Amino acid sequence: MDNSLKEYREENGLSQRALAEHVAVTRQTINAVEGDRYDPSVELVFKLAAFFEVPVEDLFHPDIELETSVSETTD
Repeated sequence: MDNSLKEYREENGLSQRALAEHVAVTRQTINAVEGDRYDPSVELVFKLAAFFEVPVEDLFHPDIELETSVSETTD
């Protein structure tokens, strides 16, 4: 999952440690999320979005492909 966490953190003048303290995780967790080595829990995703006051989609960009057509079913 791609993310913009580092950009938001740096724009707000926060160290990894300071951000980690605000959302109750370790600095290593923030480092791993920023480096795309760890997919955060849903709870952490929402905590981070709330902290920065942005939609989840602005911080995290999942690597998924959505189908563009809907399969029709018949009865």
